[in-house]
Parts: sequence; structure tokens; C-alpha cells
Amino acid sequence: MDMPHRKLAPGRLVIASHNEGKVREIRALLASFGVEPVSAAALGLPEPPETGTSFVANAELKAMAAADLSGLPALADDSGLVVEALGGDPGIFSARWAGPDKDFGLAMRLVHERLIAEGPEAGRDAHFVCALSLAWPDGHVESFEGRVDGLLAWPPRGIHGFGYDPVFQPLGHTITFGEMDPDAKHAMSHRADAFAKLVAAVF
Repeated sequence: MDMPHRKLAPGRLVIASHNEGKVREIRALLASFGVEPVSAAALGLPEPPETGTSFVANAELKAMAAADLSGLPALADDSGLVVEALGGDPGIFSARWAGPDKDFGLAMRLVHERLIAEGPEAGRDAHFVCALSLAWPDGHVESFEGRVDGLLAWPPRGIHGFGYDPVFQPLGHTITFGEMDPDAKHAMSHRADAFAKLVAAVF
């Protein structure tokens, strides 16, 4: 039997991320729920090593570390681009492909070069995955996973979003997330999908 979800009370909530793009998107998604988002960076919290082998495992690790250190509930996101023709890469290593300087121009080039190396038959199917984990200081944690399917585009297009958005064209659309108005992306993204599940459970 499924355990009942724990409800999140109004008040401060740590967004356990040092990625400003992610913090900005999560802050926008939380705007109407009576919580006061504060980023891990603003609290001076360190980033724990991401040693999990799945998106959910890494999100839980980050959320639990932030909740433990801050004494506040914490919400962490672990997300990435999954390319079928590359065996699921870059997957949970999506940020690492951008190198120490977080150069996603480099990361997008690496994905494109790897696809070219796979040969002309390599498909362009891809999806974004987002795991959201909400942890409390007592160690309780709830996790939710979202997904959006699409195709890889080349060259990168658009100036919106962050990460791999300029090369990701969601199914049913002719523009990339990088070209899409942020509100339109928020309405359909992997993060929005996971967030809708979280909202239904904890608010």
C-alpha cells in the first residue's frame, strides 16, 4: 500500500542547486505556492558529490544534504539529456560533459560529434528527464520524475533557457527550447512534468 505523501508547509524552502538557470525555473514554478525559495548558493551550502547512478538518486542526495545542513525543507533537481543513439548518454553526466567551466556550447558539440561518429543511420531521438526530490531535515524524502520527448537539432538555435535547450526540439514543435518563450517551455518541460506530480502530492 502506498504511504500518504507528506504535505509541505508554507515558509522557506531551499532550492538545492548552484545552477542559476535551474534556480530561476524552479523559483518561477513555485511562485504561487506560498513558499519562500532560497538557493543553496545564497545560504553558502556546498554542492555534495553526485555519486548516484540515477537521476532520482542524485536528486535525493542533493536534497537530503541541503535539508540536513540548513534545517529547512529542501528541493533538489537532477536532470539531463538522454540520447537513444548514444546508449543514453550524456544522461546523469549531462552537466559533466560541459566540463569544469560549465561550457554547454562544448557539451552540445560533443553530443553532435558523437552522433556523427555513430554514422548516418544514428537516430536523433532524445528526451530530457527531470527528477525532483523534496527532503525534510528529519530525513524524509519524496521524489517525482518527469520527461519530455523530442529530437536533436543542429546547429544550436535560440538564446532562451540553459544547458542543452538550443539543440532540443520537443515533439510536435518546429522550434527548440532555446527559441521558445520561457513560459511556453515551463508549460511543457520535463521539469514542469515532474513539478506537476510534486504539486499534486505535497501541496
